[in-house]
Amino acid sequence: MGTGVGVGTAWLTEGLAGRTDAAILSVEVNPEVAAIARASSWPPTVTLLVGDVLELLEGLGRFELIFADAQGGKWIGLDRTIAALRPGGLLVVDDMRPVVWIDQEHQQQTAKVRQTLLAHPGLTTVELQWASGVIIAAKRHG
Repeated sequence: MGTGVGVGTAWLTEGLAGRTDAAILSVEVNPEVAAIARASSWPPTVTLLVGDVLELLEGLGRFELIFADAQGGKWIGLDRTIAALRPGGLLVVDDMRPVVWIDQEHQQQTAKVRQTLLAHPGLTTVELQWASGVIIAAKRHG
């Protein structure tokens, strides 16, 4: 969620090391920014969509891994993001403890996301003090 110029998508793609049994679907709301990402050469296992992830999410299916790196799906619609995980699927959320907060809203919204993930009864969650702060949550079975 949140392709941006494609840096996170590139990291995920590189992590797959040429595997063809997994696919990456990345969604960016800003068409100009998405065009920068689309200008790169991507393997056929990568699909870049332009649109509001919250409008598209229900029709995209269920996922083994969601990397929420945008306000849509993280600050707004977090419940829908969690619902889009398959049982056992992982949700990765970054920027949970940045060195500098953009503004008060950023700090407040991030605190709400953090609290929701750490207290969610359908998730097993771990918080990592790495980089800008990362939370990894696994959706429980059943």
